[in-house]
Amino acid sequence: MNFEQCNPNGAVEGFCLIKTVEKKMTAKGIPFLDLSLADSSGEINAKLWDYKAEQHGEFTPNMLVKVRGTIAPFNDVPQLRVERIRPAEPQDEVRIEDFVPSSGEDSNAMYAALTECAEGFADADLKKLVLAILEEYKERLLYWPAAYRLHHAVRGGLLYHTLSILRLAQRVAQVYPFVDCDLLFSGVMLHDICKIEEYEVSLAGIASGYTTQGSLVGHLVRGAIVAERVGTQLEIPQEKLMLVQHMLISHHGEPDFGAAMRPMFLEAELLSQLDLMDARVYEIMQAQNGVEPGGFSNKQWMLDNRKIYNHGRGESEFAANLIEE
Repeated sequence: MNFEQCNPNGAVEGFCLIKTVEKKMTAKGIPFLDLSLADSSGEINAKLWDYKAEQHGEFTPNMLVKVRGTIAPFNDVPQLRVERIRPAEPQDEVRIEDFVPSSGEDSNAMYAALTECAEGFADADLKKLVLAILEEYKERLLYWPAAYRLHHAVRGGLLYHTLSILRLAQRVAQVYPFVDCDLLFSGVMLHDICKIEEYEVSLAGIASGYTTQGSLVGHLVRGAIVAERVGTQLEIPQEKLMLVQHMLISHHGEPDFGAAMRPMFLEAELLSQLDLMDARVYEIMQAQNGVEPGGFSNKQWMLDNRKIYNHGRGESEFAANLIEE
């Protein structure tokens, strides 16, 4: 569907995403649904008059639906009068990634890249630990965002962020051959895994807030707890578990940024720095998005209130993928 392309009488039909939905009453006490629908062309307000749940069904935010209706101006603003609506079905072969901000990479392929790396570990204990935790969280990991509002706060963003850091870590290990690759890569793949327990997230992959556990415990400490639980079940030596746990609780670098400890060995420091680097690259590219060459963005809170300058010297494929969102 494209809300901007309807036939001369305003009729449209196709798939879109419910952003918001609210059941209301007319002045005569007749129920109707007030919806905000989104497609590739943007958003539109929609009304489903004379709403009956037993006839039309139940609808929730972030649900993909097929809609037929007519667009007409209301108070000089386009509004869609819904005639028919139903949830999207598997046979419709529509992708939710086309309706919400997404990472731009296939989630199954990203997950496979992580497991392939872990399968190659020389350290059998770290291999078992990482693969077991990835498998435990796989279902949600495939669509989970990496943040509520800041970097990689998109569908599949957690996998995208993790894989980006892994790729950076692999290059760093080539420059510094004394780095313990299995340890560094383990920390990379597990450092944010408990963001899955930190945010309230719909199947659309968009976070709506923090869980109670996310607010009271947080993903750093919770990640260390999960590593302890799984590692104990797998009989991983405590010293190895301790190293992984330290990386998880220290990867924010400073206590002011949420770290329980500062990084105290090389691989922990590398993880912290690469995590910060990837987050800042993402934020800079997002801030630059929409800024004309030679212009500055607004001040960016995530970047210490800096304005970001667009030098206009072209975009890499990586940057283009970010800006697509």
